[in-house]
Amino acid sequence: MELRAYQQRVIDHTRCALLSAGYRSVLIPAPTGSGKTVMAAALIKLEIDAGGYVVVLVHRTELVDQMVRKLFAFGIDAGVIKAGYKARPGERVQVCSIPTLHARAIRTHKIDMPPATLVVVDEAHHARARTWRELLNALPEAKIVGLSATPARSDGRGLGNIFDRFIQAPQTSDLIQFGYLVPTKVYAPHDPDLGGVQTRAGDYVESQLSNRMDQDQLVGDIVEHWLRLAARRTTIAFCCGVGHSKHLRDQFRRADVMAEHIDANTPDEERKAILAKLARGEVEVVCNCGILTEGFDAPNVGCIIMARPTKSIVLFRQMIGRGLRAAPGKDHCLVLDHSGAVFRHGFAEDRVEWALHEDRRAEVPAQSARSAHRAPSLTTCKECHAVRLEGQPCGACGWRPQPKGEDVQVVNGTLGLVNRDRSIKPENRSSAEKRHFWAELIWIVREKGWKPGAARALYRERFKAWPESLTPPQPAMPSMATRQWVKSRMIVYARGRAAHQGAA
Repeated sequence: MELRAYQQRVIDHTRCALLSAGYRSVLIPAPTGSGKTVMAAALIKLEIDAGGYVVVLVHRTELVDQMVRKLFAFGIDAGVIKAGYKARPGERVQVCSIPTLHARAIRTHKIDMPPATLVVVDEAHHARARTWRELLNALPEAKIVGLSATPARSDGRGLGNIFDRFIQAPQTSDLIQFGYLVPTKVYAPHDPDLGGVQTRAGDYVESQLSNRMDQDQLVGDIVEHWLRLAARRTTIAFCCGVGHSKHLRDQFRRADVMAEHIDANTPDEERKAILAKLARGEVEVVCNCGILTEGFDAPNVGCIIMARPTKSIVLFRQMIGRGLRAAPGKDHCLVLDHSGAVFRHGFAEDRVEWALHEDRRAEVPAQSARSAHRAPSLTTCKECHAVRLEGQPCGACGWRPQPKGEDVQVVNGTLGLVNRDRSIKPENRSSAEKRHFWAELIWIVREKGWKPGAARALYRERFKAWPESLTPPQPAMPSMATRQWVKSRMIVYARGRAAHQGAA
């Protein structure tokens, strides 16, 4: 395969660090869409061409299959150590599921550790977990290369106790400029209450802003905003738990949107079938909790719904990264951020200064120091003892705590387009555009048999003012966007009536 210029540069620098500079382990921070698997495969080919042996450590089935396919594209046949796969111990490259290899080689000693002169660690931000460290310690003579789009612990601290040196790859903003990724367009809670938050050096005082935005509640109806803003883009929704994810899927279905849900207990074949339908456009929205944050590549995904508040810059960037890959006809990724996390972590395009030392945290230069934030605590998985984020599924074995998605709080509110200075951009329409929108509303109102005044009422709701003219225009055939907007308002009205009746 032909490598991109920056990929070849990263490979050359990595080889120099390991072979000439005397480093044992290097970490490559490479954003989603930069081609981490391609770079890993190229490094592996160079290693086996030199007579070496390679062990690849991955923690999910999708990543095992992805790595095997990429190695085959480089002309490399690899063995796989994972439950359900036939062992091929004679191959010089072994792609290993971390839970399986640990169970067979460390915990039960049913097999020997495969020989390795090089260990490649995918999604290396998990490398501090006990299971991962024990596997690395079992191969003390091997060089180590780690790759991650977010090379830090969940609280932003570095991985210097595992890796010796960074090998820098282009950042997200660079890959957007090169055309390999697309920029984001972010909608977040409209007009957040920032009264009393002080300004210093031309920006909000980060600690005060964080405290104000850190309400851990969702703002605005998710389905209504998706219908109004997303224009039925292929969408991934990140939810707070299994119950919340299923509930959101059901809400989408009631609005005639093809939606599915997956979680750690979804059978592999069913999960693959759902994601294949998403790729073909047969499913519009997939709701999940902690499943599609890593190892999922679908360039056609054009919208990310963040229905899960997070204080972790790692999780925040992993979620948004699922929608950044370029695709024909896709000029941006729409982010519907219902928790206002963008005000805490910045934009996906912001450059990040990842820290290697374990006592330093990642910094986003566009904002204040990350030390003002408090990340969710780390805890140990009750099944496999791997380190996981408290309240989230285990990334190593899939164990999850009891879902509490039904407790998610949602308040009324509207999302607005976020400018790069983090202000909210108002919707500006010319008089001619507003009058045409009124004409479209008149068509829809007559089509549905509603009272004539409904068109004026809908116009007022959209633009916060009555039509400028007293004479209504001739009806105009509505666009899909206008129909979707009206449908979104009907959902809001229906919920309001239901709430009123429930209170009565």
